[in-house]
Parts: sequence; C-alpha cells; structure tokens
Amino acid sequence: MRAKKFDKFFLIIVALLIIVGVAIFISASLGILAKNEKTFYGVLFSQLVLGLGAGLVGMFLCLKIDYKFWRNYSFYIFLGSILLTAAVFLPTIGWSHQGAERWIKLGPVSFQPVEFLKFGFIIYFAAWLSWVKHKVQDFKFGILPLVVMLGVIALILFNQPDTKSFILITVTGISMLFISGVPMKYIIGIVTSALILLTVLVFTTPYLQQRVKTFINPSEDPRGSSYQIQQSMIAIGSGGVLGRGYGQSIQKFNYLPEPQGDSIFAVLAEELGFVGSVGIVLLFLLFLFRGFHIANHSPDLFSRLLVSGIVIMITAQSFMNIASITGVFPLTGVPLPFMSHGGTSFMVYLMAIGIVLQISRAQIKNT
Repeated sequence: MRAKKFDKFFLIIVALLIIVGVAIFISASLGILAKNEKTFYGVLFSQLVLGLGAGLVGMFLCLKIDYKFWRNYSFYIFLGSILLTAAVFLPTIGWSHQGAERWIKLGPVSFQPVEFLKFGFIIYFAAWLSWVKHKVQDFKFGILPLVVMLGVIALILFNQPDTKSFILITVTGISMLFISGVPMKYIIGIVTSALILLTVLVFTTPYLQQRVKTFINPSEDPRGSSYQIQQSMIAIGSGGVLGRGYGQSIQKFNYLPEPQGDSIFAVLAEELGFVGSVGIVLLFLLFLFRGFHIANHSPDLFSRLLVSGIVIMITAQSFMNIASITGVFPLTGVPLPFMSHGGTSFMVYLMAIGIVLQISRAQIKNT
C-alpha cells in the first residue's frame, strides 16, 4: 500500500533539532557580537539565510522529486561532487584557512564542497549496491568498489587535510555494506584495514598525533593544544543538572574557541545542563531509529540504503562531535548537525531530509 503522506514523526524530530539548534546557535554567536558586530551579522546571515533558508527550499524541492531520480543520475552526482571537492586546489577559486584547503570562494560566497561529496557518495554507493544486489557478497562487487571509491576520496581529502570527513564517509560506507548483506568476514576485514590506516595516519601526521596526545592527557597543555577541551569541560561542568539558563553561558565570551562552531554542544550543556544535553542525545537517537523505521519500510533496496546512509551519516557526525567535546573521543573539529555554524552543511542536511521524507511517502505499508 502506498502512503500518501510523509512520515510526520520523523519531520517533528527534525523540526525540534532545528528549533533547538537555531536557538543555541544564536545564543552561542553572542560571543562574536561582543567582539565584532559586523562578523556577528555575517555569521547569522550565513547560517539562517544561506543555510536554513536555502536548505528549507532544497528540502521542499527534494520532497517533490521522485527518489528514483537520484538513482538514475547517481554516477554523475558522485562524479560532480568529486570534481567540486577537488576544485579547492585551484588557485582561482580555492580558499584556505588556518592551513586547510577546504573551501571554494566565489565572490562574497564561500562553501565547503566536501558536504556535497558526502551526499554524492551515499547516493552513488546506494545505487551501486542496489544494482549488483545478490552479487554484493562477491568481493569484487561489494568490498572492492568501496575500496576504490574511498581511495579516490582519500586522495583528495588527505591533501586538504580533512581526515574527519573521510572517517565519516568510511563509517557510512561500511554500514551500508553491512545493511546490504555483505558477509561479516569482509566487514571485519575492511574495518580492520580502516583502523590500520587510521593508526598509520596518526603516527605520520603531526596534527593528528597532537590530538591523540591531548585526548590521552587533556591537562598537559591547558593554554595550547588542550585549551579547547579544557574550556569545554568547564562549560559542561558549569551547567550542572539544569543549566545556567538560555543565553546565560559565560564560556562563550572569550573562552571557548568558536563557540558557534564545533564547541556549540559545550554552550548547550552550560545553558541547558545535563537534562538538556541528554535531551539532545535522545533526539538524535530518535532521529536514527525513526530513519531506520522508514528504511525498513522502503519500497526497494536503493531507497532502503539511501535512507540508511543519510541517517547514519548525520547521526555518526553528531555523536562524533558530542564525544569529542565531552572528552570521550579525540577532538575532530566536526560540526554538530543542525546546530554548528556551517551554511553549506545545514543546506545539504535539509536536502537529504527532504529525500528521506519523499521516500517515506512510498513506504510498503502505511504505519
């Protein structure tokens, strides 16, 4: 039976994440206002107009497009996202910041093309796995294509450098392989290989070494490499059970580095306390579980893998951010979905949500 309406429960979860995210983002950005009023309004414009505004338009359009469109054009979407991400190395449009080449700047507008790469990878890999179907259990049709894709992606991202995005794409790809029915021995093999590669990267990349050292001993250099985690822990501890109250964070003023960016969860914890922090974690878990519900009732393998890939990518990124800010995982610099500053990522997240909602209208049965 074809459902006529999209999944309202999933939309409510996303709406709550957006509402809380925008509210906390505005509060966290007050730390910028105290320093530079022009920068403050520029950040708000980027997040709320270019990110949220364009994202909602994109979500509406994706809600109207039949999900089969993405399968039919998946190769071109993936290839386009690869070329766009590689374009950061072009001197005419590439823009670097603090030694990282991750942005494309076109006049007054700048964006991170890796967000489109994440999206393009999920679409193409879902299409590939749905095309090979039962052959996915064969190494050359299941594991080998993923290794090739990850190799191409690594060549681009490691030179930016952007290790965190590569980790997210790898985790999502392996999860999609597992869902598609690849034998567990292959999954264990590729996970082991990925861990070995990550270990080699840590030992050969100075900035990754420093982050691991900071994770092991966060009090070693409180004014240097450990500064962010130290200030984050102060903010989280200051929030207590119920928090200082909305807008009352102290750490966002001259203490937390980029409070509106990857440190935004620390601001949330300081203002909303343990209760608010747990509430956000539960919202992301509900997002994941409801997304899997939609995937399990999707009409075909492609739509099931596409929905699964989207919700896994967003949830993995959210928990990577929360884990790093709370000291459970080394600092990654990955933004918190729907909350951290990043107009490009906000827009792409919402477009992906539109696709999930569109697929929820084509469920096998109305639930």
